Amino acid sequence: MPSWGVPQAHRVITVVSERSSAVPQTCPRIPMTEAGPKKRLNPKRTPIREVDPGERRGAFIEAVLPYTPEEAIEEAQRCIQCGKPWCMEACPIGQDPRGYIKLLAHGDFTGARDLILRDNPLATCLGTVCYHYCERVCPVAKKGDPIAVRHLKRAALMYAGPATPYQPATPSNGQKVAVIGGGPAGLMNAWILGQRGYEVTVFEATDRLGGLMTQTIPAYRLTDDSFAQDMARFANLPVRFHFHSSFPDDIDIDGLLKEYDAVFIGLGTHKSKRLGIPGEDLDGVIPALKYLKESKRGERASIRPRVVVIGGGDVAMDSARTALRHGAEEVTILYRRSREEMPADDQEIKEAMDEGVKFQFLVAPKRFLGVKRLEGIELQQMILGPPDESGRRKPIPADAEPIMMRCDAAITAVSQEADLEGVPPDLGLKVGKDGVLEADPMSGATARPGVYAGGGASVVHAMAAGKRAAFAMDAYMMKKRNRAP
Repeated sequence: MPSWGVPQAHRVITVVSERSSAVPQTCPRIPMTEAGPKKRLNPKRTPIREVDPGERRGAFIEAVLPYTPEEAIEEAQRCIQCGKPWCMEACPIGQDPRGYIKLLAHGDFTGARDLILRDNPLATCLGTVCYHYCERVCPVAKKGDPIAVRHLKRAALMYAGPATPYQPATPSNGQKVAVIGGGPAGLMNAWILGQRGYEVTVFEATDRLGGLMTQTIPAYRLTDDSFAQDMARFANLPVRFHFHSSFPDDIDIDGLLKEYDAVFIGLGTHKSKRLGIPGEDLDGVIPALKYLKESKRGERASIRPRVVVIGGGDVAMDSARTALRHGAEEVTILYRRSREEMPADDQEIKEAMDEGVKFQFLVAPKRFLGVKRLEGIELQQMILGPPDESGRRKPIPADAEPIMMRCDAAITAVSQEADLEGVPPDLGLKVGKDGVLEADPMSGATARPGVYAGGGASVVHAMAAGKRAAFAMDAYMMKKRNRAP
């Protein structure tokens, strides 16, 4: 199997539970009535098991264990199969979980896997890192716990076994597409157009595909093997990958349009935002993306003893938990709002707390302290005012003395955005409030005919942007074919 740019230094550590020592060749079927799964609402979720926090905090092993086949069937039978597809409407790529959950409830793991892969080429990865927007609107949650959709997706892919690689749905139409960026947006775009008969070339600036998903998400959440499984299904599609091809340094729009019929730009949010406070350039102050990339590539395996992480999103949680695994004696997350306003996934916050990460709320960094090397941080105490445009209560400086905290390393995880440096201005692209690349919201079209763009603040939102643009590009190139003499 191709490595897809995954360094040999990164190996997958499989955690096997006592209840499931091996993947069964055929998954068990729990006896059911002829009418199918019981529809009486069961409010209690089938428990999701984790590796003991004391054991996992010192190694990059998977923290959350998969359902066993029996547990997956039991959880799937909780789904009440709503008439209105709340879960599908909440999914950025429009996947309907009801269908594959119904198959899982009957023990049909292969059918569930195939239904998932019909709409989702990165399903193995999303089985562990999806933001599971579907679960947030699950009606079962009104009486108890939502259906564990993400874990059911993972179970379907795990126990059904490898799927047949994707095949082009139609013969080659002779048209060519260039995709700039091999992250989730670019891969989704290439997957759709490759199945529709287009010859697709993906230009990736680094030596690996997957964008920030594979470059920064630690192995305790996403293994390299998961991504390799997803990419193996691309093998028979007319999609080729060129690595170390940076835009706009190595490739440019004018040159691509001479060779390709359409271009998709899928730049990820690789640019870390600075705090803009004194001392930010001291030795020991590290942007989170840089820190996580170095860790994932095996270039960093240690950190100083006392670490603070500034931010409240999933990148902050990943940074804090990675610091523990790098040997930090004390890790504290500093957040300017309260726990209720933290944008990170609740499960990620819980796992960080269980592992011993400390949290200090309602504080904002005022300046870093030290001479050449970081020695501490001065914090402004905050209070919460009325909600801002994000819907969260706005942090306001409190009339209180600043807090001095000693630290040896500070990881800044406040925000990130797409880097538009060198991008031709005639494309009309801009960076949105969430830091992602913005073009036409419906089609991804730029101001230049044949050039499309998009991205997202999460893996699945990025995939949705690539999907929207792929449909628009298909329509655009179809018109070109019809106009040809």
